[in-house]
Amino acid sequence: MAGCQSTAPSPASPGSAAESLPRGSYTNVGATWPLKFRAHYFDAICFSTYGCRVQYGHYHPGNPSEDVLTKSSDSIPDYPNHLSAGWGPIKNFPAPAKVTWRSKDGVPHAAEIDIGEIFSDQRIRHTVKQEDAADLASSGTPGIILEVNDRTINVYMQTAIWLKQPTEPDNPLSDVQRDLIKVFSETY
Repeated sequence: MAGCQSTAPSPASPGSAAESLPRGSYTNVGATWPLKFRAHYFDAICFSTYGCRVQYGHYHPGNPSEDVLTKSSDSIPDYPNHLSAGWGPIKNFPAPAKVTWRSKDGVPHAAEIDIGEIFSDQRIRHTVKQEDAADLASSGTPGIILEVNDRTINVYMQTAIWLKQPTEPDNPLSDVQRDLIKVFSETY
């Protein structure tokens, strides 16, 4: 999927925040509810923008074109459900994300999005009831996606919660609930 994340460095880049996390320190094995997270994955995607740039911790995508309008979210099948986060894990929380872009009408914008403030309780957002979740419900490392869509910035949490029972009895691979939940939206 083209957008801001297309030239993001690989998760194993030297100096990445992942190096500061002790092995296994970000899991939810045996965790109490509500499920919380101490690290997360991140990605950014830009739709209907010019020159969209997102800086968050060590996440610095390349230089997008100032003259080419990025594709519309309408061109993405099953939007927004195919958005995903793959950079990290990142220890909670770097400084606010700095976002600069021009909307499709050419107007310049700048914003700081404080991911740490949005998720100050560090709770994993999901739709699974505790009684339906497996003992090992989550890795404890959700994805956070920052979307710039013309004049609007949305922030989503992406999770996978393991279930005690498959949702489709004939499909043993249906024992996970994947959620993408919008937790923040602001129009500029």
